[in-house]
Amino acid sequence: MAQPHGAPESGKDMSWFENSAFYHIYPLGFCGCPEENDFSSPPEGRIARVGDISAHISALNLNALYLGPVFESSRHGYDTADYRVLDRRLGTNADFAAVCSELHSRGIKIVLDGVFNHVGRDFWAFRDVREHGWASRYKDWFHLREGNSGFNDGFFYEGWEGCFDLVRLNLANPEVKAHLFEAVALWVREFDIDGLRLDVAYCVDKGFLRELRAFCKPLKPDFFLLGETLHGDYNQWMNSEMCDSVTNYECYKGLFSSLNDMNMFEIAYSMNRQFGEEYWTLYKGKHLYVFLDNHDVSRIASLLKVPEHLSLAYALLFTMPGIPAVYYGSEWGALGLKSSSDRALRPAFSQEDVRSLGSCALAEYISKLSILHRTKPALFKGKYKQIALTSRQFFFMRKHERDEIFVALNIDGERYTACGDMHGEFCDLLTGELHTLQGSLTLPPFSAVILERMP
Repeated sequence: MAQPHGAPESGKDMSWFENSAFYHIYPLGFCGCPEENDFSSPPEGRIARVGDISAHISALNLNALYLGPVFESSRHGYDTADYRVLDRRLGTNADFAAVCSELHSRGIKIVLDGVFNHVGRDFWAFRDVREHGWASRYKDWFHLREGNSGFNDGFFYEGWEGCFDLVRLNLANPEVKAHLFEAVALWVREFDIDGLRLDVAYCVDKGFLRELRAFCKPLKPDFFLLGETLHGDYNQWMNSEMCDSVTNYECYKGLFSSLNDMNMFEIAYSMNRQFGEEYWTLYKGKHLYVFLDNHDVSRIASLLKVPEHLSLAYALLFTMPGIPAVYYGSEWGALGLKSSSDRALRPAFSQEDVRSLGSCALAEYISKLSILHRTKPALFKGKYKQIALTSRQFFFMRKHERDEIFVALNIDGERYTACGDMHGEFCDLLTGELHTLQGSLTLPPFSAVILERMP
């Protein structure tokens, strides 16, 4: 895929992910796979559906794909059975290699789920432990103790957060680390992947994260490590020795609840705490992964109380500091509540669905926002400064060197006129219109305006 007009080339001073925008797919759901893996059915090649949607990803001007778990598992993908082969419900390694080649031909980077904290009970090494108990040569790959499990294994073991379908790996064991690193090398060698999203990175031993980074960067100098984190100081996991980026759950919550509560102070506080001028050293030069929804949380279109707020949420997502991500189907306003089931969040989409829904107004709006994020240095690496704030209006500036971009949101159903230091010539980046401002700006109801100061 050709670089968008004006897009900076990644070079020595910038990694590819810094001005990227992601599409996120949960493959087992998207491809319509059976809920259970019988470990005997022949591979069916469903993973080709991901390759089929590559043109749609490009049309959204998104240049990176985060794929949820794809390797052999028992049910949902986070219960790994074998890191070395594609889940048979999706196809074969060769099928997946063809998909990766198609994505790369369009300039789309590929980040896979690295589920290294735990495995499923069907993981080949744990099966050996289940069969041979304390006599298994793999018993030290896990955290076993005397006693019994709820599955009557004859021994007790640690599961992830009390879920004993997910068996914690002993990441201090050199053999375990070697096995995982060999798997990563295989993914790079066979599929040429560009990074990993580390599942529950907040649970993973920090020493292991350091060793993983030291292993991955020589494979590809710009290999991207994204850690799943929830709250706290993200610098614990995002630094020069561990992850390049982490999931920004702090702002995730504020992005929808500020709109629902008509209280923009909430999201403004989080953004100011993370990147405001008085806190500029907190995450200076770092790029957090920002999102409105994913495979674990309710769809944004189901959460928002006011339908007109949906486009405003995306405007904020693509203009705030960070690496924005769109969860598959949400560009069409797909619905789904966590309270219903995880399956409700992870539906299948056919090629007919993609063709019929792909050009909707929201998808076209996201495409415009994405091209701005990827081509305007002020948006993908500029400093952040809050300009003005009320409960229902939010104004901020992104600045890089001489480039200044002003973002103004009015989440109210009434027009609003803001007064401030807005003098001179400005270009509306969404419409291309030129405006001469003399200290005030009038916003229509439910609107987002993105203005670039003209030289």
